[in-house]
Amino acid sequence: MTSMDDGGTASLPRRRAAAPSYSTSLLAGALSGLTVDLLFYPIDTLKTRMQSRQGFLAAGGFTGIYRGIGSVAVGSAPGAAAFFVVYERMKPVLTDLTGQPDGSALVHMTAASTAEVAACMIRVPTEVIKSRQQTSAYGTKTSSAQAFRAVMREAGPRGYYRGFAGTVGREIPFTCIQFPLYEHLKLRMARSPFFSGREGAASEKGHSRSIPTWQAGLAGSIAGAIAAGLTTPLDVVKTRIMLERRAHNVAPAEPLSSPTGVNTKIIPTLTHIFRNEGPAALFSGFVPRTLWIGLGGAVFLGTFEAGVKLLEAA
Repeated sequence: MTSMDDGGTASLPRRRAAAPSYSTSLLAGALSGLTVDLLFYPIDTLKTRMQSRQGFLAAGGFTGIYRGIGSVAVGSAPGAAAFFVVYERMKPVLTDLTGQPDGSALVHMTAASTAEVAACMIRVPTEVIKSRQQTSAYGTKTSSAQAFRAVMREAGPRGYYRGFAGTVGREIPFTCIQFPLYEHLKLRMARSPFFSGREGAASEKGHSRSIPTWQAGLAGSIAGAIAAGLTTPLDVVKTRIMLERRAHNVAPAEPLSSPTGVNTKIIPTLTHIFRNEGPAALFSGFVPRTLWIGLGGAVFLGTFEAGVKLLEAA
């Protein structure tokens, strides 16, 4: 994400925009991740229940929509902090290696994809616990700590990373759609008379004015919603893998012999859902996912940029 200037606007990419410091990226990223996850948690719960194998009502329906929020409160801040620290550090490195401007699609796609892998190392264990609590896998009265211990009993330490490949396989395509589109929309807004007015229009050489933070948030919201909708099938696969419970003495490559047909691998699980439940099942939770990430994109980016401004001014 780009930092804000003294006038409270989000700057569009330059060839070498100054990256926020390590501590600024860490703290602003933690704040943005925690804010968006806590604010939109109920929508995420509804989405997860719609994607679960047992169905929306059996998974809890509209009741207990904050179930599992404890694990999110623990994991979301460090996960988002890791993302922004790696993302902001990678952009100048990739700019030097590729010769591309730091706002180019290649730089953003590569930096964000690398950052997602780092963030998933922290986020996936909390996602596993959260998903199982959201769908009442261990009952409606189970705490996050009890769910944590239950995962260990069932599958050992590797149980916490069930769905890691599926999560990374969802996040990288999502990121490769979202970030280039986000930057493109910001540039189009800067050049549009509707958004910029006569004195703010960008030149034909690609030099652009700074745009207000609300416009950056709008661009993030649109880009996030589109990327979320297109990657919904991968999110369904990730959710099914995380919700599958298997004892630690059962080989993970065995899955298609199980009643659910869930694998620890993306393609076999996706194929099973498509063949046995139909293509519509791969878009379960489409509406809450696009709504959650569309609204969350604006809050996530806006909170990060506001945090950067406050911390750098301190």
